[in-house]
Amino acid sequence: MTSDLLTVEHLLALAGVLLGALAQAATGMGFSLLAAPVMVLHLGPRDGVAATVVLAVLSSVVPLLRDGRHARPGEVARLLVPALVCTPLAALALRGVDTRWLALAAGAGVIIAVCVLASGVRWSRLRRPEGAVAVGAASALLNVVGGVGGPPIGLYAANAGWQPATTRGNLHAFFILHNTATALTLGIVLPGAPELAALAAGTASGMLLATRLPVAALRSAVLGASLLGGVALTVGAF
Repeated sequence: MTSDLLTVEHLLALAGVLLGALAQAATGMGFSLLAAPVMVLHLGPRDGVAATVVLAVLSSVVPLLRDGRHARPGEVARLLVPALVCTPLAALALRGVDTRWLALAAGAGVIIAVCVLASGVRWSRLRRPEGAVAVGAASALLNVVGGVGGPPIGLYAANAGWQPATTRGNLHAFFILHNTATALTLGIVLPGAPELAALAAGTASGMLLATRLPVAALRSAVLGASLLGGVALTVGAF
């Protein structure tokens, strides 16, 4: 029974990695929202988060080669600096916390983040310097807790008025650097060959479909799957 359960969890994790990589390549975000909940279910809160952030770094490398010329270094730095400062602080504060509480917090974080993104809320204060600091700090905390640091950045991007190519370029650059810092802070957990294969397949599919899929439909699918993952992670914590 245990072996079968683990096999099912692993297959779910691979599906999350594949679909997350597809969403990441096509839109600039979505990898962690889809992959983190099932990776945590598969590997546990600590190793699952650590493996997710390593995979998240890799999920943005090839797409950045396509969209990097559209990135705005100044905009990326506004978000990245507070995120890098807050990442080790969040990890230190959460050291020794029971893994069940981390899983519950990660699941709740995913659910709240999905609801905020789905609402399409616009908040002009996010464009101010203090808004960027708050977004970077929130991303750092969510990344350490559950490997899901993307939603605050996605909310900022939605309020910034960036063009799609600029959004993808900025997000890929941010996530590579932020997730690298998070991985180094938490400790490197290398993904296995099946996870890397799923990542490669998802990235290739996302690159091919980036200009063909309706962005709104893909966004809705990502949010729906993420919500299910967040619920599963929350229930599994009990």
